[in-house]
Amino acid sequence: MSKTINIFMIFIGLSLISCIDVLDIDEITNVDGSGLLVVEAILTDELKNQVVYLSRSDNRSDLERDTTFIPFLTPGLRPRDTVSVETGARVRVLADDGREFAFTETRDGIYNSDEVFALQMGIEYRLEIMTRDGNEYLSDAVQVQGKARIENVYTERAVSETGADGVAIFVDGDPIEGNAENYRYGYEETYKVIAPLWASQEFKLTNYTLCPESDYTLEVVDREVQNRVCYNTIDSNTVIQTSTLNSATNNVERFMVRFIGKDNFIITHRYSILVKQFVQSQESYTFYETLRKFSSSESLFSQIQPGELLANISRIDGNGEDILGWVEAVSVAEQRIFFDFEDIFPEEELPEYPFNCQLLSVQERILWCPRGAPEQIFDGCPPGAIEGIVGNFYTYYAGDEPELAPNSTCPGPYVVTTNICGDCRLLGDNVEPEFWIE
Repeated sequence: MSKTINIFMIFIGLSLISCIDVLDIDEITNVDGSGLLVVEAILTDELKNQVVYLSRSDNRSDLERDTTFIPFLTPGLRPRDTVSVETGARVRVLADDGREFAFTETRDGIYNSDEVFALQMGIEYRLEIMTRDGNEYLSDAVQVQGKARIENVYTERAVSETGADGVAIFVDGDPIEGNAENYRYGYEETYKVIAPLWASQEFKLTNYTLCPESDYTLEVVDREVQNRVCYNTIDSNTVIQTSTLNSATNNVERFMVRFIGKDNFIITHRYSILVKQFVQSQESYTFYETLRKFSSSESLFSQIQPGELLANISRIDGNGEDILGWVEAVSVAEQRIFFDFEDIFPEEELPEYPFNCQLLSVQERILWCPRGAPEQIFDGCPPGAIEGIVGNFYTYYAGDEPELAPNSTCPGPYVVTTNICGDCRLLGDNVEPEFWIE
């Protein structure tokens, strides 16, 4: 789930039986036209800087997901998210043993605790917020319900409900202390990316101006930056829950937290997953379960209907202002595993790279400042090396070897490929993570 709550994910038909505020609204704005305050706070028993996310509901569409990859355009690396963040707030967590923990806004809408602290069982906590317009809010009391360990995370070859061949990732766990019956899972998956058409040399263009032409210098030099092998990390974005409420042992056994199809390129080389287990209260479990049911509906983006929205936080002055979001206290356990494709699918064909990678033979020419007649310039051949370098969509592969490329009718002194096929940094980070094990 997004760090800042997407308004589409908040339009949920929820009716929890608890002391929370239940809200029927026809719009997602306050009477003054501003968006509703959205609060997301998952406070944990981990000794760390706790985080609170504040934003405002918004009618705008969310453009976070990239569109179809166009070979000659560099795909975007940043999410294009339309969430309106709430800045300039004062945030504190108040414990019923008298302790207070102040938070500072480290990035717009993201508030980190000034000191590391961990929630303790048996202590109630409340989140207090004062927005920059002077309005004060206080959450219901929340506390850690129980603790549980992860006994094992493991993989098995499996077939999905839709008949897809792949690998299933399971978790086993058991309670340690308190009332550990409701579990939510998340994960961080990290996978290795290897550029399929990488070369050890690259273009170096100097002394170049667009127009008028200058005496530029184009060289092929050894690469100075490693961009063949990268690593990409993605957080889970779905609600994954289970309950042992009616279990004879209260143990979590063979619960599948992730299924990856055999043809998914993220497992091509090496894959790692860090499974996180959260012990929840019954109220939090019900909140997320209803959220899961709503977000899996086919009508989520096409037929959003106003309904009951809820939050366990409200205005201190009793104003009755509509608020969205959830504050919860959880205990956390985690475990990481690694595997290679051949560990699960020995002697089987690797998944295909997700982009169509080709080699192109190109000339060294400048379309922006043509020297010849139009019919000599626009001859149906790919853009020249200079255009590709300036436009940042070519990566060098070879020189004077046009036979490597399929477009033999357009010979040139250079063989190139698109960046997505020759530079792994478009799909990940070229620095190996500290936790990585080969």
